[in-house]
Amino acid sequence: MLERIKIIALVVVPLLFIMMSLMMGSTGNLTLTKLFEEIRVVVSDWLGGVNDVTDASLQTILWQVRLPRIVLTFMVGASLATSGGVLQSIFRNPLVDPFSLGISSGAAFGAALSMLIPVLSISVSAFLFGVVAVGITYLVSYSGVRTSLVTMVLSGMIISGVFTAFLTVLQYLSDPYKLQAIVQWTMGSLHTASWDKVRVATIPIMIGLVLIYLSRWRLNLLALGDQEALAVGINPKGTKLLLIAVTTMITASSVAAVGMISLFGLIVPHVSRIIFGPNNEIGVLANISIGGTFLLLIDNLSRTLLPYEVPVGVFTMVLGAPLFIYLMRKNVVNWNG
Repeated sequence: MLERIKIIALVVVPLLFIMMSLMMGSTGNLTLTKLFEEIRVVVSDWLGGVNDVTDASLQTILWQVRLPRIVLTFMVGASLATSGGVLQSIFRNPLVDPFSLGISSGAAFGAALSMLIPVLSISVSAFLFGVVAVGITYLVSYSGVRTSLVTMVLSGMIISGVFTAFLTVLQYLSDPYKLQAIVQWTMGSLHTASWDKVRVATIPIMIGLVLIYLSRWRLNLLALGDQEALAVGINPKGTKLLLIAVTTMITASSVAAVGMISLFGLIVPHVSRIIFGPNNEIGVLANISIGGTFLLLIDNLSRTLLPYEVPVGVFTMVLGAPLFIYLMRKNVVNWNG
């Protein structure tokens, strides 16, 4: 009974937060009755009905400003949390996240380079350099026979530091206007969300999440070890490379869309495991739901708590670090959840 309630909550709670996010904003808060009225207006328009009275400016704020931001925020939160959970299962290490393999740093460098030298679009450049960073990490950790998971994580940390240094060089070479854009982007920001960004990010993120969901039972086998995976006919090396490629794709797409959001992919998978246990059959869905909902909560705080908007990456660090410290002190940050 309790498990069924948890699963229902994975659907109901995100919907409640989406409704709450539509009602909240710097331009003013709406009552639930007013929100339902505006939704009725839109549905009536879709069905070809006639509405005598409607607030055009409010419609624009709701459906062209708030809704694309909510959709993008949820997708990014879901993708980062899911990526972290996948990588922690693959490497059997609860301290691994998308930053560990250099994905985020490589994507951040690619996006900043595109801002400075606009040869490629930000999304394409971020994705390419995210892939390059992971490729370099793999080559550095490859010993000629096999790739050690521990060595790959350590290599990823080094490559991540290198790309962070390259990013600093780009900031140093930028003019003040581009420097401001790069710095603001590296802190993670959702205020530029639009339907165009949603369309660009939707395809790679949705494809990646679907592939991960379909591979969720393989993640359970990989978490047990390579020998156990081989025993049931799973190629652990090929499966790991495929899943790492998928996490690279969705992480790079997320970074390209909103910038760098620190600690998110590390913390949310732990929260999911604490609530639902280590089984990836439900853990993948939990990461999607909790990750999207948690980032929506953080974004709501970032745009309403103070008179000015605080970059969402700052909030994830400020809220995430104490939460992670608390989990460590309670001795729940471990592989057994």
